[in-house]
Amino acid sequence: MAPAPAAPPISGVLETGLYVDDLPRARAFYEGVLGLRPMIADHRFCAYDAGPGSVLLLFLRGATLEAVTMPGGTIPGHDGHGPLHYALAIPAGSLDAWIAHLAGQGVAVESRVNWKGGGASLYFRDPDGHLVELATPGLWANY
Repeated sequence: MAPAPAAPPISGVLETGLYVDDLPRARAFYEGVLGLRPMIADHRFCAYDAGPGSVLLLFLRGATLEAVTMPGGTIPGHDGHGPLHYALAIPAGSLDAWIAHLAGQGVAVESRVNWKGGGASLYFRDPDGHLVELATPGLWANY
């Protein structure tokens, strides 16, 4: 049996999407606590610059079930439920500053992990219960 052809290359994760119950409340958290700035927003979603080549999307739960046709094509409907996890990269040496900042914003850190590769992570929840991780370099072989 011949081996399957190799898949074309993937350059990275471009977008991460979360579904939220209250978009204004979620935006207040992501903009006020995490300092993210919206690139584009409407009543259904908000797109944030999450670092070079990375976008964090917040979708109002249930508001994107229907396909959206635009001049360039159609975005199929989508939605999600339940608490999700994602990690944001932070610079080495900034963990203590983030701990102090989160405490000042009234955000409880659930856990701190020191990784074998030298990195460290902080875990806390957003207003919709999603598990947010802030991670310094050394967490993965490629980070």
